[in-house]
Amino acid sequence: MNEDPLDPHPPQRSWSPAETSEGSQELAPAGALRLDHSVASVLRIPEGALDAGQIDVERGEDTMIINMGPQHPSTHGVLRLMLELEGETVLRTKPVVGYLHTGMEKTAEELTYVQGATNVTRMDYLSPLHNELVFSLATEALLGVQVPPRAVWIRMLMSELNRMSSHLMWMATNGMDLGSTSMMIYGFRERELVLEFFQKTTGLRMNHNYVRPGGVAADLPDGWEDDVEIICDTVLERTYEYDELLTGQPIFRERTEAVGSLSAEVAVALSATGPILRSTGVPWDLRRTMPYLAYDEVDFDVIVGTYGDNFDRYSIRLNEIRESVRIVRQVLEKMPRGDYRLQDAKVTPPPRRRIDESMEALIHHFKVFTEGFRVPEGEVYVAVESPRGELGCYLVSDGTAKPYRCHIRGPSFVNLQTLPALLRGGLIADAVAVISSVDPVMGEVDR
Repeated sequence: MNEDPLDPHPPQRSWSPAETSEGSQELAPAGALRLDHSVASVLRIPEGALDAGQIDVERGEDTMIINMGPQHPSTHGVLRLMLELEGETVLRTKPVVGYLHTGMEKTAEELTYVQGATNVTRMDYLSPLHNELVFSLATEALLGVQVPPRAVWIRMLMSELNRMSSHLMWMATNGMDLGSTSMMIYGFRERELVLEFFQKTTGLRMNHNYVRPGGVAADLPDGWEDDVEIICDTVLERTYEYDELLTGQPIFRERTEAVGSLSAEVAVALSATGPILRSTGVPWDLRRTMPYLAYDEVDFDVIVGTYGDNFDRYSIRLNEIRESVRIVRQVLEKMPRGDYRLQDAKVTPPPRRRIDESMEALIHHFKVFTEGFRVPEGEVYVAVESPRGELGCYLVSDGTAKPYRCHIRGPSFVNLQTLPALLRGGLIADAVAVISSVDPVMGEVDR
């Protein structure tokens, strides 16, 4: 049918559902949902986890579905949300992921265990050392080896510094999302101290390939104790400035208190971990509940909240920075001497100084980095506490130098399940604040 573009009353066009369908990604009609067992459009939780009266939102006749993202700057990456609104109230939410797929798990099957850390470190790019750590721990579990004590404590030092830098980044971006441009500047300023130390130690500010199966790539640099002491003193002092800047600020409190609340039952049912779970009052922290490295030899507190709202998640991350400072200072006191990596010729390459002196060392170095090392057949799952929650690595070995299967349990991916529950019944104006409080890293979601 030809239409006259100048006709003030063009004929009405009839649209069939197929013309606007998004297939499996489409937000299903509300009437098709079993609201007694649902907190969102696609999520289901176990029977009895919620009472129907708790989750039902009164729905009028006129609702609107809008898209937020994936290009929205406040979705912390290429996250897309489909929101059903009644006025300014969010009735349902459907997170849509997959815009950043890199195929890292499939890539891992084509890389040797020696090369694996260069791949996984790029998933959660704000805490790359935790990615390297969990992959290395899983590989070492399959090998049945234990790294030297100094390597264990170096790993713990770097992990806690990485936790501090990640939370500082969150403080910065969360401040910006809530309108505090000053917090954005301050958070980046303190994070820079940690990244400068990482560059001095590993050669890179991010994606370090520093924690490797068998230990770490290099020993700590000369004067590292002074550098770390300066970081601890500076960051701890600045956390109290953040406290003064944000915690009592009326606008900040109104944007965070009783916004994005979550109960412990729903958080557990949705497998949430990290600050999201602890904000509901559940003291689940793998460093305490399932200790790894040498966390059972240091003192620290597991910070928990009460209401499971944005303010609790802010308070937990702020105080976890202080607890990481506390752990790092204990590492400074207890750091043992000795080797920084396993002295096993089948796993670790020879020292570089020997390559110029020994033909055997040169051949060994060449074979380790070209062929890798063989890992006995088996499967293992290892988990660590990343800044965002439980970061797990499932490895399957078929006896070759490459993993048969590598799967990462990314906390950002799992924690995104909480968004429909957090946003339900809230205002669209609070969506940015709630997304920020989840702290998703899309590189880990779409790994």
